[in-house]
Amino acid sequence: MRLTTRGRYAVTAMLDLALQPDSQPVSLSEIAQRQTISVAYLEQLFAKLKRHGLVTSLRGANGGYRLGRSPDQIAVLDIIEAVNESVDTRRCEGRGDCHHGSKCPTHELWHDLSEQISGYLRQVTLASVIERRSSLVPADAEPVAIRPRSSVSEAHSLENFLQ
Repeated sequence: MRLTTRGRYAVTAMLDLALQPDSQPVSLSEIAQRQTISVAYLEQLFAKLKRHGLVTSLRGANGGYRLGRSPDQIAVLDIIEAVNESVDTRRCEGRGDCHHGSKCPTHELWHDLSEQISGYLRQVTLASVIERRSSLVPADAEPVAIRPRSSVSEAHSLENFLQ
């Protein structure tokens, strides 16, 4: 499994959206500015997130996006799958042709790992990430970007992101 920029940015943007007050839609330019992600990239991600019902949109001068469900009903796995990411750790991606047309000796090991990852990400909701983050950030702290402004290495794992 390799969680790409697409998956990480989708989770980051959804978390940013979840942290905003419910009353007003949030524009992609606001999210882009806070998270240093291009608006064009966010547009691609949010089109997929909207198709999966994870966000709703409102057009117009005061338009933007809102969560499509409450944060406790949006799992990180929902977000990752909505943007066409996979958490499958098998090289063959489940086809069973990873070793000269048949299953490799470690196929079931990687399958089991994939199931563990999926199960974990299915249990982690936006609300639980917010709760965990809130316990680490003082209540009177200034709002900051969820991810650092410095470039994020592809080597960062989801586990590091969620910490």
